[in-house]
Amino acid sequence: MPANPAAASATDKPKATGKKLIIIGVVVVLLLVVVVAGAFMVLQSRRAAADEGDAAPVESQPKVAPTFLPLENMVVNLADPGGDRFAQVGITLELADGKTAEQVKAYLPTIRSGILMLISQRTSQELLSREGKEKLADDVLREVSRPLGYSVASRKEAPPRTEDGADSEDPSPRRAASRNPVQRVLFSSFIVQ
Repeated sequence: MPANPAAASATDKPKATGKKLIIIGVVVVLLLVVVVAGAFMVLQSRRAAADEGDAAPVESQPKVAPTFLPLENMVVNLADPGGDRFAQVGITLELADGKTAEQVKAYLPTIRSGILMLISQRTSQELLSREGKEKLADDVLREVSRPLGYSVASRKEAPPRTEDGADSEDPSPRRAASRNPVQRVLFSSFIVQ
């Protein structure tokens, strides 16, 4: 045993303090390594997500083929003076999916009646021009969408709106036209005589 106990404890303190400093230094270095590795991983995952996000819409959302629903040909007297002109029109509806086709089929008598009324109000001159056919297609789209609960604004002129943003002509709530599953009206035949 050392002759002087105070001298012995003085020599042990520097050894203990030196060991503590080494342990603290190692812990600090390990924490720095863990923090740098974590930051690197987070940055890499963000970069991969950004690269994947740019490519994902092309890969993960393949274009789905629409469903086509052909309607029976319709023969209609036109609104020409004398009433001796008529039109035979074949229409095919481009729909978002088969579920929409079933919904349209459920309302088919109402839809056909509305389409016949639309065509019978036109003259042969209106139907012979491209603009007249396009306007008829817009009107038929509106007529098909109405029983399904969708509203469609005309191409050239949107319906007037009230202060609260609702259509002034139709006070009933309608679904947004952008989500309308009736996508287009296609003419499969068009004969005017």
